Amino acid sequence: MARSETRPVVTLRSTAGTGRSYVTRKNRRNDPDRLVLRKFDPVVGQHVLFREER
Repeated sequence: MARSETRPVVTLRSTAGTGRSYVTRKNRRNDPDRLVLRKFDPVVGQHVLFREER
């Protein structure tokens, strides 16, 4: 799979302040703003918001 500028790799950092992060890809055409996903943070033990870092 070729690397694309349309689908860059982004880092999602936990808003709980634990330092936990996820790595994913996103489509810039569909989501031009920063990505926010609700994912599990094992340090806190619950689902929290993860925001895109640049």
